[in-house]
Amino acid sequence: MHRPRNAALVACAALLLTTVGCASKSETDSSTDGPVRLYGSDGNMINSFGDEFKDQSGLLAGMKGTTPLTPLSDDFKQRLRSVDPDLGDFVYSGESYDAVVISSLAAQLAGSTAPAEIAKYINGVTTGGERCDTVDSCLDLARAGRDIEYRGVSLKRGGFTDVGEPSTASYATLHFDSSDKLDDNKTEFVGAGDESTTSTKRAPNPRKGATGEEAGAPLKIGGLLPQTGDLALANPPLEAGAALAIREVNAAGGVLGDPVEWIPGDDGTNPDKAKQTVASHIRAGVHVIIGAGASGISRAVLPDVVAAGLILFSPCNTDAGLSTVDDKGLYFRTAPSDLLQGRALADVIMRDGPQEIVIVARKDSYGEGLQGNVRAELEKAGVTADHLKLITYEPPADAESSLDFTKGAEEIKEFGADAVLVIGFGESADVIKALSKAGVQLQH
Repeated sequence: MHRPRNAALVACAALLLTTVGCASKSETDSSTDGPVRLYGSDGNMINSFGDEFKDQSGLLAGMKGTTPLTPLSDDFKQRLRSVDPDLGDFVYSGESYDAVVISSLAAQLAGSTAPAEIAKYINGVTTGGERCDTVDSCLDLARAGRDIEYRGVSLKRGGFTDVGEPSTASYATLHFDSSDKLDDNKTEFVGAGDESTTSTKRAPNPRKGATGEEAGAPLKIGGLLPQTGDLALANPPLEAGAALAIREVNAAGGVLGDPVEWIPGDDGTNPDKAKQTVASHIRAGVHVIIGAGASGISRAVLPDVVAAGLILFSPCNTDAGLSTVDDKGLYFRTAPSDLLQGRALADVIMRDGPQEIVIVARKDSYGEGLQGNVRAELEKAGVTADHLKLITYEPPADAESSLDFTKGAEEIKEFGADAVLVIGFGESADVIKALSKAGVQLQH
């Protein structure tokens, strides 16, 4: 489980602030004294983020934001809690579950554990065949050599696009309450995407009958999930989803006649740590890697994964640029592109009618990518450059360090913001604390 970072540490990571795309406000403008609405995104709109505010209880009250999230059945939640009884969040649990299941079904259809062969079937598992929505039923069809169209927990409407990502998605608008926890009674769901972008390319015909050593069994799936680092607060539902999928695939008879093997691994929310884990998986003979947690980490390790001829399949990468990355057909994701989340977030913000908007983001492909997408959507909605300010920060070098956002908080106060969107992971708690310390009145 995630242990909250010690915000009282004296050692702080250096902060690099970059302000872009905003005209100077006139000298007659002054900072607003009214309350500022807080918004967040999938990296911090989770219950465990509230644990970062035990010393300032209630500071998150009223903060709202979006995350890719399909309405989850009580049955699925109960199954997850049979894996992790202390599970407090479910964000990306369905995507993690589906990534493992789709990989397993693709291997069964391919009749092989060779990653290059599995990759040929992954998109096809989600398109154009006989519809199935449980592990048991889908594996039975795959073993019989039947083409399938898997619809699981997160994948409900359209299948994968040609580049190996969902054509449609469901987003939830979430709200923190006065206990710094998400109020499920206020959660709203909205669909996004276009089913017409689902791939129409047919996978090779299923290969029936191959089992055991001749097929390369057992299928080995390795984890590359954020057990430590700034994204560790999001790890429990990711791990639970993957563990549940492995358990249910094996309970249904496994893949190619053998139980699937799960080899855990930490991405550390750190490129160096993630590369070490990938190297360990390569030595262990892993065929499919589930992860990484952060989009920037996947970008960092993808060349190593591709060079080894393995599959990288992330349940939570949302960087839109990953849709066009050079992956040799070996990168997939069950999380939707941030092009879709950008629209959802902009819509949530604009409903409140803000006048002066600041978007704060961690300086990496996830943060800057989503920041740019939200900015573009706000501009389409009529927000002009002089009413919009973008700030980025360098995340701390490690999870034991705090982020000094003092200068950024003062800039936001001087700008007169009445809406602040914070795009980040666990470290973004320091952004919100700095706003409060600077005297910015937060709307609760």
